[in-house]
Amino acid sequence: MSASRRVLIVEDEDILAENLQAYLQRASCDARVACDGASAILTLDDFVPDVLVLDYRLPDMSGFQVLDAIRMRGATANAILMTGQPRNEVYDEAARRGIEHILFKPFPLAELSKVVCSIGPGVATRVAGGAEPYGDHGLTHPDRRQHPSHRFPMRLYDGTWLFADRRHAGLHRPLREGEGEGEE
Repeated sequence: MSASRRVLIVEDEDILAENLQAYLQRASCDARVACDGASAILTLDDFVPDVLVLDYRLPDMSGFQVLDAIRMRGATANAILMTGQPRNEVYDEAARRGIEHILFKPFPLAELSKVVCSIGPGVATRVAGGAEPYGDHGLTHPDRRQHPSHRFPMRLYDGTWLFADRRHAGLHRPLREGEGEGEE
């Protein structure tokens, strides 16, 4: 089955971009990555996305400038902004450009997938293998909070791989009797 949604991820952090791409591909998207604004604009020569996932700060321009340039080329993709800068100016600028979805870093991958799969054409499609939609939201990928048996491998900054549900294993376990006493 072909991918249901074409997504262009514009993110300069390689590992984050790879994780976003891999996760969206598992949600049956044709996801491509551009590491800067110029690369994203050039990508339009052979790939027209349905959805743009834009980092606010890129090495050569802002995500807003990328969106403006892409729209000047006639692309009508929906845009999602990712930012670690939760400021009013960013929100206001996004609203002026018609960006309805802003994800504040760090965010769960399921949130990005949920937004990507809920906007644009063909919202309720099936994933490869004929899986039924999960939950009551009609999406075709698992929401990890509802389906903890579904695990997704994530690449860490040291190059190792692990399953996302094991990133914080043991950090939230209850203390045993005697643990934590006398520590400051």
